[in-house]
Amino acid sequence: MIYIGVTGWGDHDSLYPGQISPRDKLKEYAGHFPTVEVDTAFYAIQPKRNAVKWVNDTQDSFQFIVKAYQGMTGHQRGEIPFATKEEMFHAFKESLEPYIEANKLAMVLFQFPPWFDCKQENVDYLRWCKAQIGDIPSALEFRHQSWFTPRYRQHTLQFMKEEKWIHSICDEPQSGDGSIPAILETTDSENLLIRFHGRNVHGWQKRQDSDWREVRYLYRYNQQELQEWADIIQRLTKESKNLYVLFNNNSGGDAADNAKEMINLLGIKYDDLAPRQLDLF
Repeated sequence: MIYIGVTGWGDHDSLYPGQISPRDKLKEYAGHFPTVEVDTAFYAIQPKRNAVKWVNDTQDSFQFIVKAYQGMTGHQRGEIPFATKEEMFHAFKESLEPYIEANKLAMVLFQFPPWFDCKQENVDYLRWCKAQIGDIPSALEFRHQSWFTPRYRQHTLQFMKEEKWIHSICDEPQSGDGSIPAILETTDSENLLIRFHGRNVHGWQKRQDSDWREVRYLYRYNQQELQEWADIIQRLTKESKNLYVLFNNNSGGDAADNAKEMINLLGIKYDDLAPRQLDLF
């Protein structure tokens, strides 16, 4: 099964013509795509009532990919708002319960920052994270190139297999140590994650600019680029049962359009999407 969606559901204007309440956007989103990344969980561990609402707003087959809280991945600046790291992980796991109970949690995504490089201390921390998260399916995404240098590439992939991490394959600008190549290998026979960040090298590099978050993912994939990836995705379906494909190139509102183009290129027809509320009028 190939699940295609985008990161977040609030900012994709092409999906919501006319007037629609922010509270109703996920219901409408679920009429277009079968999966979504809950990126708000990165900025704050969400109260369970939010997850309950989101679960209730989507069809039975809908799948959520919940991004790990930034304190868990080392993005958090300063002290974490918990007494201990163990308490932080416990709170995050509790926030996942509504998804799990509804059988709607595809996986948790641990995305580590560009300064999280390949060294023993960080390998040990990954083991600790996996022990804390337990048997909850979890994907691992790096942002430092050292994990996939010729010296460490196979060691990294083997480590992910042994620790039961789902591989998050990235398509992103190739811009020095703070970016990784697309390593087209699976580490889990059940699940694989592919995330499209765009190829805006200039935006990727300009972290010091005040508007870097707006331009970092400013990119629209063309048909040739999408077709190349469609062929890769088809091939990878032979290695993992479920492929989750997320478009994160939304600085210019391109993610939803590119996601729909990919669905068409792969010839996918989702029969169990939610009814589109805006189609009723």
